[in-house]
Amino acid sequence: MSDLTCLVLNCTLKSSPAESSAQLLGSQVLEAFGDLGVTGSIERVVDHDVRFGVSTDEGDGDGWPALRQKMLDADIFVLVTPIWMGQPGSVSKMVLERLDAELSETDDEGRLLTFGKVAGVGVVGNEDGAHHTSAELFQALNDVGFTLPAQAVTYWVGEAMQAVDYQDLDETPEKTAGTTEVLARHATHLARLLKQAAYPVGE
Repeated sequence: MSDLTCLVLNCTLKSSPAESSAQLLGSQVLEAFGDLGVTGSIERVVDHDVRFGVSTDEGDGDGWPALRQKMLDADIFVLVTPIWMGQPGSVSKMVLERLDAELSETDDEGRLLTFGKVAGVGVVGNEDGAHHTSAELFQALNDVGFTLPAQAVTYWVGEAMQAVDYQDLDETPEKTAGTTEVLARHATHLARLLKQAAYPVGE
């Protein structure tokens, strides 16, 4: 069993309790981590009053600081987004903009607070763009200090220009279920290693 924790941020455009394919995939990701003994939670960003900006706190009731603290408290951070017009959803881009502030936040030894934390990605949509979307999120997450394991994304995309969503499927496709398990297994393994041996401090 593991003492690791995980935060899944769902970047759907839909507020709770509306059904969401990203919520379904994010819940499956969290369940896969749970099977490995990793505890955690899933949060819909749009359920919080997160403001646009590039600081850790935009003030005036900004909902980001509370989500940010959950992220900092977790060992593993998974960003799940829908695809819109072949692009990452706008909510995920807002999250990346808020994460830009982490480049200015360091510990007593000068390391980013995100160093030693593992990140993963989930993508859903009924059009092409999963690889493009994950590539954008990978680069941004790594740039602000997260470490990515091998095969750090799970995704499902339906037939282009059709109306079938992930949540409409009768059962989870075997390939998607398999990549979800791989993401959880690799992220858990890497997070455990980084917890045992932190990144070195420069001279």
